Amino acid sequence: MDDPLPQMLRSDARDNRDRVLAAARRLFSERGLGVPMREIARGAEVGPATLYRRFPTKQALVDAAFTDELRACSGIVRDGCADPDPWRGLSTIVRDITELNATNQGFVDAFVSSYPGAVDFTAHRAGMLRALTGLWRRAQQAGALRPDTVVDDLILMIMAGRGLPPDPPALRVAAARRFAALILDSLRASPTTGALPPPARVAHHASTSS
Repeated sequence: MDDPLPQMLRSDARDNRDRVLAAARRLFSERGLGVPMREIARGAEVGPATLYRRFPTKQALVDAAFTDELRACSGIVRDGCADPDPWRGLSTIVRDITELNATNQGFVDAFVSSYPGAVDFTAHRAGMLRALTGLWRRAQQAGALRPDTVVDDLILMIMAGRGLPPDPPALRVAAARRFAALILDSLRASPTTGALPPPARVAHHASTSS
């Protein structure tokens, strides 16, 4: 007969890991990546030793906590870039990413590298920025996007979105949708828009600062 004890131990380990990830996602989402590991352990109702056994570094916990968000973000960019209408594709990306990021402060922190250990985001960031740059140029060539804008402006807006109200969730989503509409209105090509100051190369900073 199979010994039930190892199966119970494996089940307990899975439960502990799931609780740690749930607590990390919640706390990172609410407060960003500065939450101490011990506080995450308390939120998961496990001891610090259990947390560090599953996730020996904060970087490992960040990577595991945001796997789903990173996949969703990559899918949004991929689908928007595949749209034959570059302005429509860019508009979809702006709306969807703004709303996605409004619900998860920690993911935005990791994506723009304000947490220095989030090195596993580097390759994903670089790939998404390359795709966005191509879409950006197509939208400009189509005459839909302001010619004096650069893809760094979108990263700047994502960073600015970190200031959206954190609570309650319904207000956060409503604010994100309003913010996305304002972003798109500012990016749309128009003969009446004034000149912009020189661009801030935040995309390069985001891709290298980790």
